[in-house]
Amino acid sequence: MNEQEFEAIIRKTINALPPNFKEQLENVEITVEDEPPNPSLLGLYHGVPKTARNSYSTLPDKITIYRLPLLQISGTREEAENNIRKTVLHEIGHHFGLSDQELYRLKQLR
Repeated sequence: MNEQEFEAIIRKTINALPPNFKEQLENVEITVEDEPPNPSLLGLYHGVPKTARNSYSTLPDKITIYRLPLLQISGTREEAENNIRKTVLHEIGHHFGLSDQELYRLKQLR
């Protein structure tokens, strides 16, 4: 999977969000990098979660999705698309203030 195809899956994932969630992503930059700073990462959220913000303006949040680790853990294109989608949604969950434990619990409810 090339970089353009990878990024297209990210855009498709974001476009599929319900409108009320998409509207709240106005101050978030989503980037793709090949390698993470820590080998165990697939994605990383940098910022102040919406639940922890006050009335003062904050810098834009940043979500980084790490391309090579996601492709390495995926055996097929379908699996890669699913892993990319799950990682993007996981990091967006952090933007909305959900912890890893809460995100894991939500995944179990599906």
